[in-house]
Amino acid sequence: MPKLLPRLLAVAAAGAAAVLAVPGTAQALPEQCSYTIDQYARTASSFCASGTGEHRIWVKQCHFLPEVGCSIVMWGEWKPAGQVSSTYISAHTIREVQIHRR
Repeated sequence: MPKLLPRLLAVAAAGAAAVLAVPGTAQALPEQCSYTIDQYARTASSFCASGTGEHRIWVKQCHFLPEVGCSIVMWGEWKPAGQVSSTYISAHTIREVQIHRR
C-alpha cells in the first residue's frame, strides 16, 4: 500500500491540473435587443432575446428648463439575456435611449 500512495497522488494531481486547464465558455453579447418607453408608468425597459452576456437600459433626458440642460441620466440593473432591465424615468423630454451590452 505505501507504494500505491505516491501513484494515487500523482494521478489525482494530474486530474486536477487537467480540470484547471479546461478553457471557460465564451460569452456572446446579448442580441435581438429592443426597448420600450412607457410614459404613463414613467418606465423604460430593455429586453435581449439571445446571447449569454448582460444588458441594461440607459436613458438621457433634458430638463424642461433649458438652463438645467440634458443632465438627467437614468439606467437599469444589468440583466442576463432573456430578462428585462428597467428603470424609472422622469416626465422630462427623452433625448437619448441606449441598450448597453457586455
